[in-house]
Amino acid sequence: MGVLKIGIVGAGRMGRIRALSAKAHRSCAVTRVADPIADRASALASEVGALWTTEWSDLVAAGDVDAVVVATTHRYLPQISIAAIEAGKHVFCEKPLARQATESEDILEVLRKGQTGSLLSSTPKVVVGYTLRHHPAVQRAWHIAMSGEIGEILYLRGRYGHGGRAGYGDEWRTSPEESGGGQLLDQGVHLIDLSRSFLGNFTKAIGSTKCFHWAKGRSEVEDNAFMFLETAQEKVAFLHASWTQWKNIFSFEVFGELGCVIIEGLGGSYGTETLRIVKRRIAGGAPEVTECEFPSRQRNGLDEVWALEWDAFIKAFDSEDDLNQKEYLSAASVEDGHAVLATVDSIYRFAASEKSLASVT
Repeated sequence: MGVLKIGIVGAGRMGRIRALSAKAHRSCAVTRVADPIADRASALASEVGALWTTEWSDLVAAGDVDAVVVATTHRYLPQISIAAIEAGKHVFCEKPLARQATESEDILEVLRKGQTGSLLSSTPKVVVGYTLRHHPAVQRAWHIAMSGEIGEILYLRGRYGHGGRAGYGDEWRTSPEESGGGQLLDQGVHLIDLSRSFLGNFTKAIGSTKCFHWAKGRSEVEDNAFMFLETAQEKVAFLHASWTQWKNIFSFEVFGELGCVIIEGLGGSYGTETLRIVKRRIAGGAPEVTECEFPSRQRNGLDEVWALEWDAFIKAFDSEDDLNQKEYLSAASVEDGHAVLATVDSIYRFAASEKSLASVT
């Protein structure tokens, strides 16, 4: 493949993480950085040895850019991704890919045109930044579940949340125009993506979205999302994403006929990443429990999970089948991102209807 020349659009926290991950990768070089705030663009460009601009369109058009990282607010993710694809660039787009499924469908349509040869000479690789896929406990739990070690998967539960920070209700995430939604489109989409990875596509999705605290009375976006999802095979996911989880939490439990796998923590403020493998005894009695800890590791000054995710992006170039292989949980495709957004749209529709307020008599 040679050296992949990377352009970073968005020089905030995520843009910097992706830039440092790419700079440290033996197959990559960061060549350009774009951000509308000149000081921010120039600072990150200086850190990674790249050129900078305040115009993302200049970066996308540059001849020394092979792949574009789109690390902006949700509002601009599809627009910039589409422009990059049409310019023949590969794309790493931060989650959730777009604000709603109609926008992600536009990305898919551009890729379909490329596959027919009517727009592009070849179809670029596009990956969505669903980072939780690449945590080692998640990878191991997924492999155990897919191998049949805990039997047929029946249902799962997931919780993901944090408590915000001073002024959180005034940040861009509480602007419907910039974000498209609140916690459901922030951390909730991670839970939905993981649930799909374990259970398959959902055919039913209902839920309730509430603003209990952040920007209450001033915002149309939710700080809590309660979800109930079901597949055609009647496998169920029960999920809760919260911005009022005052002590950060990540908990993901997958139950099969022969046992379960339970992931707790993601490192840092979420606690040590831990996997419990529970095997039930058919004759009854206490189950067999194995517990594994995955202490946070650093690579190139960042949590190793960011490097692992970038590795997965590069692996997407290895073969046409890489995003569909079964040995490990691979990087999320555009189709994955679109399916998550379709589920999100269904939850928002249900929450906005009278069904979310059905009375108990």
